[in-house]
Amino acid sequence: MSSSTSKHIALAMGIALAAGATGAQAQTAPLSAQESDPKVMGWMQGFPPPPDKLITQPDSNYFSFPKLRWSVCHLREFLPTEEISRGTGAPVPLAYPSPAEFADLARKIDALTFMPIGGTEPMTWEQSLYANYTDGMLILHKGQVVYERYFGCLEEDGKHAIMSMTKSITGLMGEILVTEGVLDDTLLVRDVIPDIGDSAFASATVRQVMDMTTGVQYSEDYSDPNADIWVYSRAASPLPKPEGYDGPDGYWEYLQQVKPEGNHGDAFHYKTINSDMLGWMISRVTGKAVTDLASERLWRRMGAEQDAYQTVDGKGVPFAGGGVTAGLRDLGRLGQLLLDKGVAADGTRLFPAEVVESIAAGGDPSKFHGFATIPNGSYTSQFWVFHNDNGAFAARGVHGQTIYVDPTAEMVLVRLASFPRAQNGFIDPTSLPAYQAVADFLMTRD
Repeated sequence: MSSSTSKHIALAMGIALAAGATGAQAQTAPLSAQESDPKVMGWMQGFPPPPDKLITQPDSNYFSFPKLRWSVCHLREFLPTEEISRGTGAPVPLAYPSPAEFADLARKIDALTFMPIGGTEPMTWEQSLYANYTDGMLILHKGQVVYERYFGCLEEDGKHAIMSMTKSITGLMGEILVTEGVLDDTLLVRDVIPDIGDSAFASATVRQVMDMTTGVQYSEDYSDPNADIWVYSRAASPLPKPEGYDGPDGYWEYLQQVKPEGNHGDAFHYKTINSDMLGWMISRVTGKAVTDLASERLWRRMGAEQDAYQTVDGKGVPFAGGGVTAGLRDLGRLGQLLLDKGVAADGTRLFPAEVVESIAAGGDPSKFHGFATIPNGSYTSQFWVFHNDNGAFAARGVHGQTIYVDPTAEMVLVRLASFPRAQNGFIDPTSLPAYQAVADFLMTRD
């Protein structure tokens, strides 16, 4: 990888957060989770840290493995951000069983066994946590926390980058606005954003953007130095543009020059620019940044215990496709809000039940191809829908982030992780059957 390309990653990590990372992560035999623990590695320890333990930007690829295992908890030290405020009220506490019951449940869950997809030997739940470089794991059952652990860079009061789970927060807000009649998903993008101009997005419907069935040109092939991701990265960089730069400046300027590829509505194509297009439309119809809307409609009202934050481009536009960092328990609150169809833990309804019913119903499975670990899946409103027996759906992000909602088991599972490779297809074989094992176990509880 050229030094120029490496700097583009460091200058605009907001893009790499959503879609992947560099070839440096795809090592044949990476250090284990225990070996690559940031405390074991000694990253940024000491005053000052030794030169070989510094993680900096823009000259260091701070999202390459194993540095990413520290960086996922420290994005605010690399990039400008905007707050998603929880407000000044007291947090709504999460419910826990008695300490003895909690410890007993943790022991039982750790000992659960399952067969990985394509595997020949069973694995325990606890082994899967290390196999997937887990930084935080929270499980709620019937609204009660039954499992909670922290690893790596993440402490109980810490925050972690959630990568493309950000898309699902954007999608949830979009679906709320559609259900409430504020955003019409049958309109064309140009009807909502006239200044989209001749962009390929102009003739797509709002729904096609929400479900990522747009026919737009956008390559996220990190091995190709001419891929669209690099143009997007340069546009999104919050740092001053180099002398002579004449490309787009910011997320929204990039969206105005997107070219067509294929037909709108034909198939699902996972392309991050759809999320930023949706974020722009949300801001246009509400007059609010997505960060302010997330604060107003979600974080403040669901009783979050920590502010979240979101990376921004050079014009202060939040990265709607992958820029959020948040606390583990607050993501659990968000998952529980989805499970309870818009009702917060204190009984307050935050949005109509139809919002979650629409998401859980999923998109068109016939348009969903290329994801071997989700063979019967679909995608809608920036959520992944499994169409399994339990009716599960999820927010997902690279390197292992997930909020997994299982309505049948009344279970919400949140994992934050720093897996060496960006593709979740490498993690699913030891994750999805593990989630099912926990769900099956929890359904046997009294």
